Amino acid sequence: MIRSELIAKLAEENPHLTNKDVERVVAIILDGICDTLAEGGRVELRGFGAFSVRSRAGRAGRNPRTGETVQVKAKAVPFFKSGKELRERLNASADA
Repeated sequence: MIRSELIAKLAEENPHLTNKDVERVVAIILDGICDTLAEGGRVELRGFGAFSVRSRAGRAGRNPRTGETVQVKAKAVPFFKSGKELRERLNASADA
């Protein structure tokens, strides 16, 4: 599902809200998640999962075209750990 599909589904399920209102709500939620992660925080959505930030150390990489060794800088990457309810729903649909 992409952002526009999420907005369309939420607008369909909430006819009392305009598309612009739903767009604004989705933007606020996603911006809040991004801002919290950018500050090094953690975002937990009960039943869905938790987003956090993990650090990757710098390392020696290789340019695939030339084979030359290049230094890759340390970086922070987002990490998602699924919640128990999400895992159970996924596994229940796989068993069916």
